Amino acid sequence: MEPTMPEPRTDRLDHLDHRELSDLLDGRWADQRREIRDVCLGESLRKIEGQPLDDYRERVLDQLHELVDRGLVARAFPTHLGGEDNHGGNIAGFEEFAVADPSMQIKAGVQWGLFGSAVLHLGTAEHHDRLLPDIMSLRVPGAFAMTEIGHGSDVASLGTTATYDPAAQEFVLHTPFRAAWKEFLGNAAVHGAAAVVFAQLVTAGVNHGVHAFYVPIRQLAVDGTVGDLLPGVQAEDDGLKGGLNGIDNGRLAFDHVRVPRRNLLNRYGDVAPDGTYSSPIASPGRRFFTMLGTLVQGRVSLSGAATVAAKMALATAVRYGSERRQFAGADDNSETVLLDYQRHQRRLLPLVARTYAAQFMHNQLLERFHDVFAGIHDTDEDRQDVETLAAASKPLSTWLALEVTQECREACGGAGYMTENRLTGLRADMDVYVTFEGDNNVLLQLVGKRLLTDYGRAMATMDVAGAVRYVADRAADMTLHRTPLRRAAQSMQDWGSAARSVNEVRDAGVQRELLEDRVEAMIAEIAGDLRTVSGAPAAEAAAMFNSHQDALIAAARAHGELLQWEAFTEALNGIADPATRKVMTWLRDLFGLGLIEEHLDWYLIHGRLSAQRAAAVTSYINRLLPRLRDHALDLVDAFGYSPAHIGAPIGTGVEAERQSEARQYQRRLRASGGEPILEKHVRARSA
Repeated sequence: MEPTMPEPRTDRLDHLDHRELSDLLDGRWADQRREIRDVCLGESLRKIEGQPLDDYRERVLDQLHELVDRGLVARAFPTHLGGEDNHGGNIAGFEEFAVADPSMQIKAGVQWGLFGSAVLHLGTAEHHDRLLPDIMSLRVPGAFAMTEIGHGSDVASLGTTATYDPAAQEFVLHTPFRAAWKEFLGNAAVHGAAAVVFAQLVTAGVNHGVHAFYVPIRQLAVDGTVGDLLPGVQAEDDGLKGGLNGIDNGRLAFDHVRVPRRNLLNRYGDVAPDGTYSSPIASPGRRFFTMLGTLVQGRVSLSGAATVAAKMALATAVRYGSERRQFAGADDNSETVLLDYQRHQRRLLPLVARTYAAQFMHNQLLERFHDVFAGIHDTDEDRQDVETLAAASKPLSTWLALEVTQECREACGGAGYMTENRLTGLRADMDVYVTFEGDNNVLLQLVGKRLLTDYGRAMATMDVAGAVRYVADRAADMTLHRTPLRRAAQSMQDWGSAARSVNEVRDAGVQRELLEDRVEAMIAEIAGDLRTVSGAPAAEAAAMFNSHQDALIAAARAHGELLQWEAFTEALNGIADPATRKVMTWLRDLFGLGLIEEHLDWYLIHGRLSAQRAAAVTSYINRLLPRLRDHALDLVDAFGYSPAHIGAPIGTGVEAERQSEARQYQRRLRASGGEPILEKHVRARSA
């Protein structure tokens, strides 16, 4: 089961240090990543395309049992239960299960990353000892019952209720209307024996908000066989989906289902036998966000898994584009390699740069996540930072995966549309990543609100002198960047000096300033407008916020892209080999300038760039492309996925063999003197 990795190319003096680059990409938990990649080479774990739905679901369940048997699922659980308390290494390895089959990865995530993790992080030691062993061993397959048909990402407004009955010391779970049915739940349709159910906790006539409950939903035999639904539990099968069909997603509802008081996962909120509610967190709002924050690993893992899919797709498309030939170029006897065309470079190389940036940001997120959940840095502020970083990273990475898989499919032509080359399957499986564990636009709105909050705090804590200086600086900024005089002066300075403009935009300090300035200016403008309705009636304030929602989400996305650029730049400092650092700096520049080019309208409208410098951005990008084209194979080989890992025939070198055979045939034909004369040549001679 040894993977066949492409050998680093050494035909140039400036070849990349393949191992150093791979280590940088794989980060702190490289060993765990590589272990899981190679486990995914096993045929029993590989996706079988076109399997019937029921067979596919059972195969994926069998795969999870195999993961248990191999001891690959317990890293994040407590050591006294056989785990490792290794939260970062657990997620790093988990993300790589997408190499074999995203359905297996997500079903594993439902079982151990959501269902099991909810018991771990929302429960207490009693819950851990009583419930986690059967969850870890998969004796109790489970569902994570949070999302409802009618509320989606609005968890605080869930309709399901859990009303405490002090006489029986039980909670009565109830689904009061159709929109309160739990929806899209992995393991709910067939395999789940229990669920962690999120419901409004009501005791003594008071609603204390959303809490989590461990609820058996199906009969479980001594031999582990999952049987019929328990009384009061209703389930429906979601059936065939657009992707991830190895998971038995379904709906759950509860008709006055009773669960014992001890099944309340009570780390953050408890109910005494007499019905008295207590919590270590007095504020209901803060308590709610603290509970949800403990489950952030779902967003973290989706960010990394989506980047894995992007890397696999790019490895296939770049390898194919480096071999496939199409249309004669300068030499009538030789067709041009696809990746030598500028347009093909424009399609793929910026996506390679963005994928590197996404991975570097994800590595930082994973470090922060591990420090919080391992207790190394675990303050409220640390947790909020991880939540914000995850809410910024997950949208960028999952949208990137969709864009990459689609562009790579198109870049491989008809071959990319063949199921065997995996691009269409990856695209279908990645599609739902942008909406589960938080719709991407909702997550970016959370990031935007955090940016506004931080901006407001900075202004609130500023003394009078500081405020005067700030206003003066902003006034100067407005004068310098928004007046026609500034634009005219800048254009005059740049006139006739394209080389100078290029040198400026390639400077890391200039790129940082431009990217930072856009975020800061957008947030300041939104905050300034919202300040005008401070103290206004709720309806007026809500209308003003709604009118700025799109701008806020755009600012949050720009902030996430800035974080990616900073992570990429920081990663450059860890590269010792000079040639590798040089090429990676070009790749970072392609990423940074690509962001600026995408938003040139903003920079021009706000006077941040002159027309000359705007043109220099595109000019330098076009100069970077052929430089990076020479290193394209090295850059995707450093992702660490061999042709065996990816499983796409067009990425195995077969296209190079076909092209070589065709060229040899043409050479032999010309050498034999029997090659037919082209009609256009006959006409040219007769003329």
